[in-house]
Amino acid sequence: MVKNTRRAVSAIALAAGMVLPTLPASADTTYTETYRPQFHYTPAQNWMNDPNGLVYANGQYHLFYQYNPSGNTWGNMSWGHAVSPDLIHWTELPVAIPEDAATMIFSGSAVLDTNNTSGFGTSTNPPLVAIYTAVNKATGNQSQALAYSTDGGQTFTKYAGNPVLDIGSNNFRDPKVFWYAPGNEWIMAAALSDQHKVTFYSSPDFKQWTHLNDFGPAGATGGPWECPDLFPLPDPANPNQQEWVLIVNLNPGGVAGGSGAQYFTGSFDPVHGFTPDGVPPAGTGLGSYDSGSFDGWTATGTAFGSAPATGTLPNQMTVSGWSGAGYASSFNGGDGSTGSLSSPNFTIDHRYLNFLAGGGNHPYVPGSVTPGGIPDGTTFADFEATSYGSGWQTTGDFVGTGPAPGTLPYQNPVSGYLGSGLVNTFTNVDTAMGTITSPSFTISKRYVNLLVGGGNHPWGGPNPTSVNVVVNGQVVATATGQNNEHLDWVSLDLNAYQGQTATVQIVDENSGGWGHILADQIMFGDNPVTVAQDTAVRLVVDGQVVRSAGGRAGTEQRGEHRLLVRDVVARRRDARRGRVDLAERRRPVAVVALGVPRCADARPGRRPGPRPPH
Repeated sequence: MVKNTRRAVSAIALAAGMVLPTLPASADTTYTETYRPQFHYTPAQNWMNDPNGLVYANGQYHLFYQYNPSGNTWGNMSWGHAVSPDLIHWTELPVAIPEDAATMIFSGSAVLDTNNTSGFGTSTNPPLVAIYTAVNKATGNQSQALAYSTDGGQTFTKYAGNPVLDIGSNNFRDPKVFWYAPGNEWIMAAALSDQHKVTFYSSPDFKQWTHLNDFGPAGATGGPWECPDLFPLPDPANPNQQEWVLIVNLNPGGVAGGSGAQYFTGSFDPVHGFTPDGVPPAGTGLGSYDSGSFDGWTATGTAFGSAPATGTLPNQMTVSGWSGAGYASSFNGGDGSTGSLSSPNFTIDHRYLNFLAGGGNHPYVPGSVTPGGIPDGTTFADFEATSYGSGWQTTGDFVGTGPAPGTLPYQNPVSGYLGSGLVNTFTNVDTAMGTITSPSFTISKRYVNLLVGGGNHPWGGPNPTSVNVVVNGQVVATATGQNNEHLDWVSLDLNAYQGQTATVQIVDENSGGWGHILADQIMFGDNPVTVAQDTAVRLVVDGQVVRSAGGRAGTEQRGEHRLLVRDVVARRRDARRGRVDLAERRRPVAVVALGVPRCADARPGRRPGPRPPH
């Protein structure tokens, strides 16, 4: 209910310095007139319109509104004011910001300047600050101005430095201002009415404003845009994320005529502004997947198929939320398929990577190794030169040979090695035999981690193809291939041999089928290799995953993600070139704009058999 009385109205008129018409006899003090709203606030008399400056401060809800103190039609534009302890019982107060001889007071907003960034109050008595559109009566120019209160909203003082933002437009109005904590700044959303745009500004103190960006035209544009509002709400599908809501009003332009309202949901930050759901933010594209191809990205495995998906795949839950004609989906072949989709290299010169992602919630585990990645540790041999390296010795058919540049003649394609070279004993089509042995080293780390592929002929069995660690003439740890030309990570535990002298011996004693061994990137480390098993989007810099994001379990809805990457450059000044990977390791992830890979689990090395070393 509203606690206005005729006596209170008279007091308001005197305080505002205006004379109000005498109230008719039926307008008694109880607000019981036939057509008087009982729960919607109304002033005691005269014309009102847009609510402005809805704010809670000092135990009271403050309602400001467009108001004509002297008549029941539009005119004499001022800000009325009422307060309530509970949003039900309202007390009308004197006009807060009156029109003056030169300026009309149009719509805006009000905030409690808790940190006294404006300097209008003190740290112990922060001011209420109203931001409104000041309309020049002579020219129609619309600019943004301030008024402030240091007595809890009882009275307001117009800022002597008004206007604080003037772009010389007659259609620039209705500022909504709020505190944006991540940037420690005030954000303004205002309407460029005739352009059907919402324009965004930032300020540290209400007085100096910097233009950020604009949104629109979009949605309904049948009338001028007015009275925008922007605020975050928790995402019901992911409590750790927010959805931003941008409300835009029109007058005229409503569905049934007259004024109307519309809203957009999406994301917001000062750099990119407001991005509605399903619309890619502005920036440099790395891949839209709308052309029927992967836009130069490289696919491995079967998960991503040969081309982007254009809808829900067979036996898949309904997919929604992608943008454009296509998207990358790793559900090709169902949940059992694996693979990767990797972008070309690019230089990091923007702060964010923005993309849509959905599908399985299997995040990347920091420290796990991805395809093309290198685990923590010290490199002992990478086989990138023309020789195996200083001190390496060869016997048999491998005398005079060096690292292979990948796949050899008549060999199935070799994959999984790093760089441009590896040990490949497929020489002479599996007939070559011999050994390749490293120089001696002192065991100071617990693990030897290396990439191994080729034939599955373990040490200790007949005609082995293996990589051995030899201590005092005995094989103490060993690994072999899996009858596959793909190299996987293997970890050999040498904890029992710390401080002892050892060599790495690569053995090929097999001239039959799969009679060869593949080896690369031998490293010493404190930990075994953990191979990534995720469905994720990864940003890879210098072979290391520096950022990642994934889908949300139980839904095929694509949601927007942003990876902050500028500080990667700041911390890694030699790492300005990046690559984005889409990895499918367990369950599907569908991504628009960025993507990720598959690698097999690292295999533990075998305990050696009884055969003596060669």
